Order: sequence, then structure tokens, then C-alpha cells
Amino acid sequence: MSRHLPWLLDERPDAAFPPAETALRDPDGLLALGGDLSPVRLLNAYAGGVFPWFSEGQPLLWWSPDPRMVFRTEGVRLSSRFRRTLRNSHWTLRADTRFREVMDACAASPRPGQDGTWITRDMVEAYVALHAMGHAHSVEVYDGDTLVGGIYGVAIGRMFFGESMFSAVSGGSKVALAGLAYRLRDWGWPLIDAQVENDHLLRMGAEHWPRERFLEVVRRQVREPGLAGSWEAAFGAVPAHVVAG
Repeated sequence: MSRHLPWLLDERPDAAFPPAETALRDPDGLLALGGDLSPVRLLNAYAGGVFPWFSEGQPLLWWSPDPRMVFRTEGVRLSSRFRRTLRNSHWTLRADTRFREVMDACAASPRPGQDGTWITRDMVEAYVALHAMGHAHSVEVYDGDTLVGGIYGVAIGRMFFGESMFSAVSGGSKVALAGLAYRLRDWGWPLIDAQVENDHLLRMGAEHWPRERFLEVVRRQVREPGLAGSWEAAFGAVPAHVVAG
């Protein structure tokens, strides 16, 4: 695999990534290896439609699959039955109140077909650093003071790149995603990157986009004025029944 891929140099975190169009077809989207998880490299990666995804003991692997899974912010779907349940729910959504805990919960959540987690300790520390810079954000779902679900990702300009979500109570992750989309739609952000396909995301309205179309939107959106710093105040407290519609 490494004979066909460029290695990124640790001493050049600001170096440009190879064009996403040069990624491998098998495995789909693998673009480069190596480098580090410094903030400047991560922000360069996301702005170019690239994300890190690797397991403990592997070199850093960087991906840009084709097609790409995305959500239009007006296109996240909840089932009719679940929406009816939420109309009587006391859950509340907030943002950037417990970022590290959301990451830790995502790392601890079992994933079908996966042994262990790709959210390593180094990954947690790297995204906590981005969070401190105002580029990584979480949405939390609360039942009283109890965290029942959440999602986190990276924001550049007016583009949100979703990373992972979790449920401590059934439906928690669905509400977190729907709440994120609800607020981003209010702010005029059109798209959430969902990276790679899974059946759960498809049932919630995720779409396959050709990589070329995805990159065109990303390159435009990352240049738009975003929302600097913590999102806690701007996001506010959103009752789950509002998200349900």
C-alpha cells in the first residue's frame, strides 16, 4: 500500500495535501500516510476534503472517499414514530458544554463490525486542541443534567465536518445530529460531511455525492465567514420537541 501513496513529513505540518482526486480506488479514498495531528495539518486536511482515520498501531491514514456521504442541513430525517416520542420529551440540546466527554463517549461506543476504536488518545487530544481554538465543536443532548447523546466535528468557515456521535440512551445520537442540522440551517450552513456510508446514516437522510461535487462545495464554504470561538451562547438551549418539528 505505501508504495503507491505519499508519506507526509512530520516537520512539514503546513505542507499541502496531495489532491484528493489522486486517492486510491482500493481501498476507496486512501490518499496519504504519516504526518501528525497538529492543528494546522488537521485544518488543511478538512479544508481540502480530507480526514484522518486509522487504528491504534497503524500509521496515520488520510482519506477522501468517492462518493462522499453528506447531509444537507434541511435533509436530516427522523422517523414519524420517533418525532412523536420527542414531542413529549424533556431532553434539551446545547453545544460545546462537554466536548471531551462527548469524544470519550464516542470512543467507548461499540461499532458494528469494528474491534476497538479509531478515536485514540492522540486523536482526543488533537481535537480538544482544535476545540480550544474554536474549530471543533460538540452538540450535547441532556436529560436534566445527564448526558444522553452527542456529536462532534470540525467547523471551517460555514462547513461542518462530522466526526462521530454516540447514544447513552436510545435515540440520543439521532437527536444530536438533528439538533446540529437544525441550528446550522438557521445559521445558513448548507452541509454536514458524514464521510463514509453506513445504513444508519442513510436512514436518516444521508446522500451519496460524487467527490468532485463535494469538494466544490467545501472549497466555497470554507471561505465563508463562520462562527468563531465557543458555540455555547449562539447555539443556546434547544428543546428536543423543537428539533422534532
